[in-house]
Amino acid sequence: MFRTQPQRDTSRLLSLFETVLDAIAYGCRIITGVSLVVLTVIFGWLVFGRYVLNATPTWVEQAALLLVMIIAFLGAAVGIHENTHLSVTAFRNPLPDRLRQALIVLSDLLLAGFGILMLWQGAKLTLFKWGSQIPLIQLPEGLRSLPLTVGGALILLFTLGHLMRLMLGRDTRSAKIQ
Repeated sequence: MFRTQPQRDTSRLLSLFETVLDAIAYGCRIITGVSLVVLTVIFGWLVFGRYVLNATPTWVEQAALLLVMIIAFLGAAVGIHENTHLSVTAFRNPLPDRLRQALIVLSDLLLAGFGILMLWQGAKLTLFKWGSQIPLIQLPEGLRSLPLTVGGALILLFTLGHLMRLMLGRDTRSAKIQ
């Protein structure tokens, strides 16, 4: 069977979009991995400073809170992209294929709505808090909620990518009966 030009263009665009989403997810994994290493190192410095130098570095707690936000929200977005997020499939998998696919779409639509909510409210919070400083590290307070905003945007983007694959019949990531 020959493909028409619009089908080839759509397939090429979808492949490009999937490649971009994969690259973004890879970048998020790099950022979260580096953040986890930095978090471990600064807590090591905290313990060393407290018990060996007898001088506790007070900035560690504030920096750790920022790093945990980055790890949590970017990691959650990657979980959406890779379909490794918390999902209850015990009720969905025994259902007929059409009903199972409908529940997958419903789940993705709810996730997209959640991403929109995170993006919108996170952006409002980030802008509201940007003018004040985080104590001890003198960075904008809005940085604490920036990972929430970025995570919401990524959850929305990755969910839309998943919905596109579902609608075009190219879904390879949704949970199927093993």
